[in-house]
Amino acid sequence: MIEGGNLTDAFESLLQAHPEWPETTRGAVRDLAWSTLRDYGRQSVVLRHLLHSPPPVFIEALLLVAVFRLAQRPEQAHTIVDQAVQAAAAEMPGMKGMVNAVLRNALRQAASWPAWIAGDEAARYAHPQWWIDRLRRAHPDAWEAALASGNQRPPMALRVNRRRATVDEMVGMLEAASLSCRRIGDDALLLERPVAVANVPGFAEGRVSVQDAGAQRAAALLGAQAGERVLDACAAPGGKTAHMLERADVDLLALEMDPRRAGRIHSNLERLGLAAKVLVADCRDLPSWWDGRPFDRILADVPCSASGVVRRHPDIKWLRREDDIGRFAAQQAEILDALWQTLAPGGTMLYVTCSVFDEENRLQIERFRRRHGDAEQLPIDQHPDCQLLPTAEHDGFYFALLRKVR
Repeated sequence: MIEGGNLTDAFESLLQAHPEWPETTRGAVRDLAWSTLRDYGRQSVVLRHLLHSPPPVFIEALLLVAVFRLAQRPEQAHTIVDQAVQAAAAEMPGMKGMVNAVLRNALRQAASWPAWIAGDEAARYAHPQWWIDRLRRAHPDAWEAALASGNQRPPMALRVNRRRATVDEMVGMLEAASLSCRRIGDDALLLERPVAVANVPGFAEGRVSVQDAGAQRAAALLGAQAGERVLDACAAPGGKTAHMLERADVDLLALEMDPRRAGRIHSNLERLGLAAKVLVADCRDLPSWWDGRPFDRILADVPCSASGVVRRHPDIKWLRREDDIGRFAAQQAEILDALWQTLAPGGTMLYVTCSVFDEENRLQIERFRRRHGDAEQLPIDQHPDCQLLPTAEHDGFYFALLRKVR
């Protein structure tokens, strides 16, 4: 992340380099990396008070992890410092003395950490300042709770494949495996604590999928009916595609630009016993994929800042720049304008983002409606649209339902 890389890609490369690691080691490394980055704003401020100049990237990353562990487990300070020094000695022997000195100084000044963090709003909320400012403007009554949720470990929800199991059957299977859960939606079960997917009963047999409870709202809101022609325009990895097929026998086309990610759609559908036509194409380039037959329903789950799911991808909040939001908004507008041409009169389109920023959500829809006089916005739960901010139950999502009136 310090060098601008993607956390998930880096972790996958690490696993490929260490195939001998048992699942417990893999999980521990992942948890430490993700947790450190969720808290990055705080550690970076602490290190800013302790370092005179930036160290090499490896040493900076090592110190960030060590400072995070010291804050979380002060009773293990001696072990944490010793392990950090050993890691430095293994990779950059000439820096082990510096690592030892910085961490011991950090311990001596531990009483000052809260004041250092409190004096810097970005550190206090562990988000970039521009992010805090945007969220505060868009959600003046809920911005602090949303930021706090974004710093927590994400919940784990399951979606029951109603073609292969009932919710009650899955509750029984989970309880038999000593996994407590509760129902929070039509097909959603929220686990009391996350577990490895391999330990979820019924997953391999296609009875359930792992999907955030907020994301599961999309299929119900679009409301596709049996026999309808449906487009999932930005479909990978295929969770919403599968959910629509689980709910109704529809003629579904799933588009995805990335061939590798399109492969994940096929894999997910195969596991669940479902079928759809999957094409690798840019949904904006109509001649490359559209046969001219209009769709009754369109799911436009567009690329966005992913600001509503940063607890799952904590590098995002530090890699994003404020001007990225405008670029995402421009891309979203292009997608909406293109897809609208393929929607049948009387048909509905569900616009979805996993963003909490107005420019990608409410303002995007307002601009779209000004451009398209044949677009009617349908209410969601007696509101013009639906903005879900991240909570202990679900991630952050935005939904707007549009009907083509002529």
